[in-house]
Amino acid sequence: MPKQRIFLSGVTGAMGFPSLKALLEDKDEIELVLLARPSEENKKKLKPFSGTAGLTIVWGDLTNYNDVKTCVQNTDIVLHLGGLVSPKADYQPELAMRINIGSTVNIVRAVKELNQVDKTHVVFIGTVAETGERMPPIHWGRVGDPIKPAIFDYYAVSKTAAERHLIESGTKWVSLRQTGIIGPVMADIEDAIMFHQGLDNVLEYASDRDSAVMLRNLCRKERSGSLGNNFWGHIFNIGGGESCRISAYNLYKKLFGEIGITNLSYVMDSNWSATRNFHGQYYLDSDKLNDILCFRNDSMDYFYEAYLKKLGGITAMARLITKLPGGQKMMGSIIKKRFHKLTKTENGTMRFAEENMEDHIIAFWGSKEAYKAIPPMDKFIPFSDYDKVVHIDHGYDESKPEAELNLDDVKEAAKFRGGECLSNNMTTGSWTEKLKFRCAFGHEFDASPRLVLEGGHWCPVCERESWNYHERAKVDPFFAQVWYPLHDKNEKGRKHPKKFSELNI
Repeated sequence: MPKQRIFLSGVTGAMGFPSLKALLEDKDEIELVLLARPSEENKKKLKPFSGTAGLTIVWGDLTNYNDVKTCVQNTDIVLHLGGLVSPKADYQPELAMRINIGSTVNIVRAVKELNQVDKTHVVFIGTVAETGERMPPIHWGRVGDPIKPAIFDYYAVSKTAAERHLIESGTKWVSLRQTGIIGPVMADIEDAIMFHQGLDNVLEYASDRDSAVMLRNLCRKERSGSLGNNFWGHIFNIGGGESCRISAYNLYKKLFGEIGITNLSYVMDSNWSATRNFHGQYYLDSDKLNDILCFRNDSMDYFYEAYLKKLGGITAMARLITKLPGGQKMMGSIIKKRFHKLTKTENGTMRFAEENMEDHIIAFWGSKEAYKAIPPMDKFIPFSDYDKVVHIDHGYDESKPEAELNLDDVKEAAKFRGGECLSNNMTTGSWTEKLKFRCAFGHEFDASPRLVLEGGHWCPVCERESWNYHERAKVDPFFAQVWYPLHDKNEKGRKHPKKFSELNI
């Protein structure tokens, strides 16, 4: 019996490197092809694997079609983890678009040109950032909720466009929307992006190790033919479950509490953090993927351990100092100066405020007045009713079996999105058939029910032109559910034009 041939992209990344190690547990049953840029760092990282039987390293680039085609040839599964992620993507948005969309386009093209549509299954790693800002009270979400990349977040924009392309490609695919990945790589991040997250923001994290086990188990189940009919051609949220759910405020309390600092005002000011326009949610449906692939093991304790390991000997010293009179404040001031410096960098929140960058002030706080009204940290009252779920209506009868979906259902959903379905015919139960739609702004486009109803995607013209959320919420009841709970109808909205789109690729 021929071995399962797997192409793994993004192998040197936070998720890719642990996945390589997990996949090699089955090295006698697979052939593994890796694509990596020929940087000195990558060569050093992959050198220990260079002599592994059944493993091929292709030194190249995801944006080079011939490199991708070489890797895709005769492949059974493509694990597409590669991409330029935040915070790097925030500083190089055009490159992020080129890599994240271009790589997916190249993979789809290669599968088709090699006549492997019936053979090759593409596993796309999407992102929680596709659904953007989901602060309380709408902090519980699921697949099918509105796509809403945060303003200025080109990483999310690029992954949204790439997912759309794959879903409509006619290939065999699955989209796994990754959440925040806890582990040593996250513990090493020191960037202004940490203050883009509001104090009440939430995330249901997943560990790098569990994510790797997930992909290993996926390949194992595909080899054994036990994945079933409800996996391929669908979208899933990756999440670690209850033990990996935490708010930003409580995460800070835990991390600084580990070194003896119990008063957050010693280490940061509350107005350093945005109050909106990030991403994150607790998942109502992440159990679905775990039920299939059985990968959860880690809790947030794994991240706390990685954080303390990064600090090394500083931990013991800090714990000693913070026990002394005035020690918490003294130790906190050292950290606070470091954080304050971050807030004034290129993507720092204090830079936005102090340089009166109105577009960014509106996006991250709503207005200069709202920014000035933020209470000091010692007066901040964190949100606490995290168990309450606000239901997001998807605009059609979701209780019906997929096989019974009909044109009336799709028309109902389109109307709920402020538009209409213009098609007059649809094969009952077909989720992949392209139908014609018109959005509330008059743009006509083709899309499948899978993309719109399960994916939460809508008008590609609106998506590529701007972040037009304030205007869209006025005419789109579906989208209004994830906008108005967090934005006042009378506030100063703004249409933020996009500099880059999939048309630039």
